[in-house]
Amino acid sequence: MPTPKTKLRPSADSAKAPPTPRPARASSTAAPDAKAKTKPHQRRKAKAHAKAEAKRQAECDKLQVLPVRNDHAAGIDIGESSHWVCVGFTDDGPSDLVRELPTHSQGLRDIVAYLRLHQVQTVAMEATGIYWRPLFALLRQEGFHVILVPPQYTRQVQGRPKTDKRDCQWIYRLHSVGLLPAAFQPTEAMSVLRAYLRERANNVRDGARHIQRMQKELEQMNLKLTGSIDDITGQTGQAIIRAILRGTRDPYKLAALRHPRCKASVEAIARALDGTYREEHLFGLRQAYEAWRFYQRQLDAVDSKIKEQLERMKQSSPLPPLPPKRRACGRKANDLRFEAREALYYVVGIDLTELEGLSAQTALTLISEIGTDLSAFQTVKHFCSWLGLCPTVKKTGGKVKSSRTRAGQSRAAGLLRLSASSLHSSRSALGAFLRRMKSRLGAPAAVTATAHKLARLVYYALKHGMPYVKQTQEQYEKQYRERQIQQLRKKARQLGLEVQEKAPSEAGQKGQADSET
Repeated sequence: MPTPKTKLRPSADSAKAPPTPRPARASSTAAPDAKAKTKPHQRRKAKAHAKAEAKRQAECDKLQVLPVRNDHAAGIDIGESSHWVCVGFTDDGPSDLVRELPTHSQGLRDIVAYLRLHQVQTVAMEATGIYWRPLFALLRQEGFHVILVPPQYTRQVQGRPKTDKRDCQWIYRLHSVGLLPAAFQPTEAMSVLRAYLRERANNVRDGARHIQRMQKELEQMNLKLTGSIDDITGQTGQAIIRAILRGTRDPYKLAALRHPRCKASVEAIARALDGTYREEHLFGLRQAYEAWRFYQRQLDAVDSKIKEQLERMKQSSPLPPLPPKRRACGRKANDLRFEAREALYYVVGIDLTELEGLSAQTALTLISEIGTDLSAFQTVKHFCSWLGLCPTVKKTGGKVKSSRTRAGQSRAAGLLRLSASSLHSSRSALGAFLRRMKSRLGAPAAVTATAHKLARLVYYALKHGMPYVKQTQEQYEKQYRERQIQQLRKKARQLGLEVQEKAPSEAGQKGQADSET
């Protein structure tokens, strides 16, 4: 049998004995040495922190010794509920040189009065969302020289503390010594045109969502209309959808509504319209169609505003009449409701649609983004760099680490890329250049390179009035071949060789003999 377990209890003497005292801790004088020996990572962290602080202080000291270029300057940090304004800098604690003012209209007027009190002439503000627009417009209206600065330019110098109050002081410091570049801003008339065109783009995007809803409702009723016709918002598509909403269900009666120029036959359309008409999906189709029609009426209203603005921006000097140009395709539902090519011609003075890939609507939107006066860009290289279409070379230690284009969401660059991507099947010189770059670099880089070439053409046309001379694919290939021959001859001279060009007939006979063997 297993022996039973017994519990040992302490005796009475041992229970009454006092507990053994713990050893005393080391004195506080020996603590730092012990901690330094046991935790070396804290010393490394403190040393790195002190080094970073010294570096930031050195940058601040360098900034303070720079000569002041803008004596009567101010820096504004933009916010949603309040703006911080700095008109000077002092190390003597609180002063009246920095103030926080609200963003409502009275607060903006108080900012103007505060700037006039301190005799400010030039103001720099950081672009933050859309909160800068009311103050920017008011300051320009009051006669101040205002520059808008992208946030990356106010953060790139080390030593900037991060609070709203100190942000405005840092912007003032950089602006007073002339280290802040101004962001490009179009004229007032061009800003109005740009606002209308951006509103139009928003309406087009919102209307496109309801087109997708119509396609979804048709598909759920097994109506394959989207597979028979390319665009359900065309004349054939709208006529069929309206008839369905009125109650017509016979496929052949619906197919008879096709436009005479529709490529799909009556039999193909009738076969696609044999489905199940469910009440809930018909209701969703009606809702989506009415919503799309609403945005079409919105486009009518905004297009009338765009036309009126273009009439106000017409050049006063007479221009020769614009020769007619044949449309590449019929009118679409989202096309401008007026003749945009002619209206833009009398604003710019040249016909930008002569450039391959630029339609009238694309050219109008591009002009609203970049304006007609490109004097802010000294050279074409500055213009392409602002667009972000040229390589940004990052070189260190004699080696190129990166040569990608600058990341960004420039609307103008997006339009030029869209125009370049439409040249894949073009028989022009730009189309040949795109295909050659595509074989070497791939499609994305080829589109960017072609957009860069388009940007250069637009710059020369707007700034210098240089007309565009069209070049065919054969002419471009001939010039490219001549450049290759010159490069081969140059390389041969360097190597002590000589290049002899054969006649085309001899080269053809030799190629035929090689193929036979």
